Amino acid sequence: MNIPAQLAQELHLKPTQVEATITLIDNGNTIPFIARYRKEATGSLDDQVLRELSDRLTYLRNLDKRRREILASIDEQGKLTPELQTALLAAATLAEVEDLYLPYRPKRKTRASVAREKGLEPLAALLLLQQDNVDATQEATAFINAEKGVADTAQALQGAMDILAEDFSDDAGLRKELRQFIWKTGRIAAKAADPEAETVYRMYYDYVEPINRIAPHRVLALDRGERENALKVSVHIPDNAAYDFVHRTYLIPDGAIDSPTHGSHYVMLACKDSFDRLIFPSLERELRSTLSQTAAEAAIKVFAQNLRQLLMQPPLKNTVVLGLDPAFRTGCKIAVVDDTGKVLDTTVVYPTPPQNKTGEAKTILNQLIRRHQVTAIAIGNGTASRESESFVAELIRELPDSKPAYMIVNEAGASVYSASKLAAAEFPQFDVSIRSAVSIARRMQDPLAELVKIDPKSLGVGQYQHDMPKARLTEALDGVVESCVNSVGVDLNTASHALLAHVAGINESVAKNIVAHREENGAFRNRQQLLKVSKLGAKTFEQCVGFLRIPDGDNLLDNTGVHPESYTAAAGLLTECNVPVSQIAQGARDLPERAQQLGLSALAEKLNIGEPTLRDIIADLQKPGRDPREELPPPLLRTDVLSIADLQPGMELKGTVRNIVDFGVFVDIGVHEDGLVHISQLSDRFIRHPLEVVKVGEIVTVWVIGIDEKRNRISLTMKKTHNPADAL
Repeated sequence: MNIPAQLAQELHLKPTQVEATITLIDNGNTIPFIARYRKEATGSLDDQVLRELSDRLTYLRNLDKRRREILASIDEQGKLTPELQTALLAAATLAEVEDLYLPYRPKRKTRASVAREKGLEPLAALLLLQQDNVDATQEATAFINAEKGVADTAQALQGAMDILAEDFSDDAGLRKELRQFIWKTGRIAAKAADPEAETVYRMYYDYVEPINRIAPHRVLALDRGERENALKVSVHIPDNAAYDFVHRTYLIPDGAIDSPTHGSHYVMLACKDSFDRLIFPSLERELRSTLSQTAAEAAIKVFAQNLRQLLMQPPLKNTVVLGLDPAFRTGCKIAVVDDTGKVLDTTVVYPTPPQNKTGEAKTILNQLIRRHQVTAIAIGNGTASRESESFVAELIRELPDSKPAYMIVNEAGASVYSASKLAAAEFPQFDVSIRSAVSIARRMQDPLAELVKIDPKSLGVGQYQHDMPKARLTEALDGVVESCVNSVGVDLNTASHALLAHVAGINESVAKNIVAHREENGAFRNRQQLLKVSKLGAKTFEQCVGFLRIPDGDNLLDNTGVHPESYTAAAGLLTECNVPVSQIAQGARDLPERAQQLGLSALAEKLNIGEPTLRDIIADLQKPGRDPREELPPPLLRTDVLSIADLQPGMELKGTVRNIVDFGVFVDIGVHEDGLVHISQLSDRFIRHPLEVVKVGEIVTVWVIGIDEKRNRISLTMKKTHNPADAL
């Protein structure tokens, strides 16, 4: 099996790109490092393509390993033929390999194995080969043997049919045909386990849909409903047509299937038994498993894209933020953090029921806002959020000057973080609730730096995430976090160990060692000092150093994405373009134009680097310490509040996309409940998935098309040609 050639074909890449990437991966290089600093080798493959290649490489290598194991097993049995070897080598999926192995796999005790022990295999072969040329009843008489447990011809014929049924079910070619047939013609059906029960699965109480058209989120809903014993799910197929596949494979044309004296009759019964008892249940389980795996992969992909967009939301720099964690009985926890995230002040106020100490709360917050020059307020979206938002909006209106704006912050995972060992180590002096307020404030300032401290599965941007294969979900989400952290870069002297642990090549132990070294020896002055950190060797240094920044260090290049291996080339570039090193601090704005005048190809050759690396160096020197998130629109801040009662059909609003699922988008429009834009209302053109037109954190214009106050549901549209009378 030529894995590089197959990957090149599947991913539409050049063989040289694939081979170079595989070599880099096998040599222990991380995906972010390969994507950023080995573009010449890979042909500038981006992070996502490299991860896809890496995942597929793992699958194909596992497939090849299993293929070799099976070949060895069959060879040991002395049953490996040239034809079987060719078929195994040509099998493209694990299912095909396992199908071919079925007849040779060591089996537990089965009806067929019992029949073989009774010596009935020759009778089975006779029935199959002779069919209408033999009197089955008469031939079966010779196999009656009381000692072996064959009391009469009926038992002999039944045993022979059991052998045939198992042989038919082990036919890899037949299984492949039936697998394709079921996929094309089968339907997945659901019924209520209790039709009178009121559950969230009511829409699936009498449900049928073609297997090859069912959406991933509906597969996951059916799976969960089945696990919760609310639904009974099954696969339906055209029975007669399915039997035809087995019949035409093993029955002679126009055989005497109705005559109990002919072999054809028993072969026909064995065909039916094989399909009903062995083949179909096996293929149904396999199909359901495939549907679930495919749906899980689709959900993981959506989750990963949502997470990427959430983490890459623009930060609010140079902003002092007051974080408010809402509550009723226990009061609203307050934390003020400066523009670096340092906690300046904390307190608790009680503006919400049952205390309703609104005046006292206003006085305290007014003092905090003035004392610390607060410019923004972050309100968690949990319990009492609506009441707290109304209170904050009223407070802002009453301020005579320097009015801060506010934003509702998704606090998903804040309680998980605040009760974690990480939070306890970071804020031992605060109780759990105050830590949540700090987290909410910091999420507004720098979503990436704060959210990496929390398990991505707890961030509220997934769909059925608790039903996903844990290892696969964790792997995919960790890859997204790693990608985001490395694309932004990390300040080596301020980053927490939680953030550092997501830098390419750095594990949690090394991240803690970096922080410990920083605390013991003071701030890093240059990147080379990293080599003094315990357990941070040359390979780790190579992988991580380009993603770590030192804004006020000894070398201006240390605040850029230029890798130390390219420092000589960067210095040569500045010399060739007659740009002083001192200009880097403010950004060498003339550099691109001067480099173009000299010719990028000629310049790259002279500096002994590739042209992609040269372009990256120019971009980094042009904007040292650049943050790609800053190029995005800033978050939507508000100064007043709406209630659901204020909404009217046709009303135009600005909102922030909070979550994206297969069937639509949830948008924060400044009301306590997020509104839903169904996929059919997202665009005037046809789209297959919401991710085609929106991103998490994006500011969108929506129109209200439906309000259900009793159920707190708001229907929205993003169609510019919408009809206000429409309702979902």
